[in-house]
Amino acid sequence: MRMADLSRATGVSVPMIKYYLREGLLPAGERTSPNQARYGEGHVRRIRLVRALADYGGLSNATIRELLERLGEPGAGLHKRLGLAHQAVMPRHEPGEGERWEEAARRAQELIARHGWEYDPDSPAMVAVTGVLFNLAELGYQGTFDRLDAYAEAAGLTAEADLDTLAAESGLERMVEYVVVGTVLGDALVTALRRVAQSNASARRFGGGTEGGEGGEEAGGGRG
Repeated sequence: MRMADLSRATGVSVPMIKYYLREGLLPAGERTSPNQARYGEGHVRRIRLVRALADYGGLSNATIRELLERLGEPGAGLHKRLGLAHQAVMPRHEPGEGERWEEAARRAQELIARHGWEYDPDSPAMVAVTGVLFNLAELGYQGTFDRLDAYAEAAGLTAEADLDTLAAESGLERMVEYVVVGTVLGDALVTALRRVAQSNASARRFGGGTEGGEGGEEAGGGRG
């Protein structure tokens, strides 16, 4: 297909497609003349992937390009590629200092150890876990510490579902793509589902309607 056809197939404008080509987010098409190139279904899929990572994953174009380039490195197994995906999308936090930070790090490592997970204490993910526990302690939210294992169990179930889906994909190319999709869009899905579940649990435990007693079907204004 020509670029105009590619634009119609993806809903992405021709100038944006040209931008993707310049930025290395989209591989070049097959040159048919000095000013024309031909594109295929692989280009359609790549554009949809880039749009999904940007719109729902919240990734910058620079991060998407780095992620796709690193995942395309030859000779890397799926486990390594999954690690590369985590490194690319995980926010970087500087480790803290002092006794309170060390206490948070100890709690984080004990939590992971209780669940039998392998971990690198210096990884961005472990630094993030430690940072969250540190700030929760500083703010005095002891209730979260009492339920850390429940959070870890939920994370473990999600991780197993991710890997089950990855293993069910046929072909290395699809598996590598799902490393990206499962990491970035999977995070977005879990967050969105958590918000829906929180809303449901809140209505069940604390009553319906909005704060201040306004609106809501439970307040007596149901739609018959």
